[in-house]
Amino acid sequence: MQVEQLTCAIGAELVGVKLADAIHDDGLFAEIRAQLLRHRVLFLRDQDISRAEHVAFARRFGELEDHPVAGSDPEHPGLVQIYKRPDQPMDRYENAWHTDATWREAPPLGCVLRCVECPPVGGDTMWANMVLAYDKLPADVKAKIEGLRARHSIEASFGAAMPIDKRLALKAQYPDAEHPVVRTHPETGEKVLFVNAFTTHFSNYHTPERVRFGQDANPGASELLRYLVSQAYIPEYQVRWRWQPNSVAIWDNRSTQHYAVMDYPACHRKMERAGIIGDKTF
Repeated sequence: MQVEQLTCAIGAELVGVKLADAIHDDGLFAEIRAQLLRHRVLFLRDQDISRAEHVAFARRFGELEDHPVAGSDPEHPGLVQIYKRPDQPMDRYENAWHTDATWREAPPLGCVLRCVECPPVGGDTMWANMVLAYDKLPADVKAKIEGLRARHSIEASFGAAMPIDKRLALKAQYPDAEHPVVRTHPETGEKVLFVNAFTTHFSNYHTPERVRFGQDANPGASELLRYLVSQAYIPEYQVRWRWQPNSVAIWDNRSTQHYAVMDYPACHRKMERAGIIGDKTF
C-alpha cells in the first residue's frame, strides 16, 4: 500500500489497495485505520465494489446508522443514497461546512462515501482538519472557550423547510444535542474544535465571568460562535478532492468538517454513504 499525502494539513490517497480485500484481511484493515487516524481523511480510486461490500467494509469500524431525512438503500440499511438529478433543486445542506449528524447525542465515528456517478467537472468535496483549527486558535480564545458547551439542532437545519407539524415531530424524535465546544478525540486524545453548521448557540455562556449584564450575552456569544465556525473556512486547514466514478473517501467525523461544492450545472451526481455509529462526546 502506497500512502500519498495530499496536503500538509489533512488527507492522503491510498494506492494499490482494494477495500474489498480489507473486509477479510485484518492486517490490511488495521493499517487503513491507522492511516485514517493520522491523515483524518483517506481517498482511493477505482474501487469497483458492490453495495454489500461497501457496507461490509464500513461495518469493520462499527455498526451503521440510517439518516432520518436522507433516503437509504432498502436492501442495505445504513447505506444512504445522496442522489442529485437534473430536475431536482440543489440540496441546501451539503454546501456548508459541517460535521455529520452532530445533532445526535453520539455523532458518527466516520463515513465511507463512494461516487457512483458525478459531473464531468465540478462537484468536488472539501475537508478541514479541526484539530489543527483548535491548535491554531489564539491563547485567549482557547481560554475563553474552555468548558463551553453548545447545542446542535436537526430542527434548525433539515427541519427548517418542513411544515411546522413535521418539524416539531422531527425535533421531538431528535432533541437538540449538547456537546463540548472543544471535544476530546476518543482514540488519539487530541483536542478538536467541535462547532459547525448544525450548532445554534452556546448553552452555558451566560456566567458572571463572561457577562456583566444580561445585554452582554447575545452579542458576545453570537460573535464568538461565528468566529469559531469560520475556522473551517481557512484554506491552510483543508484538502479538496475531485470525484470520479468508483472513487471512495473515508473520513474521521470526530476530527474533521466537510463541504460538498455545488458548482456544477443541473446533472446527475450519485453518492452512497455508510455512516458509522460513534460515541458520546467528552
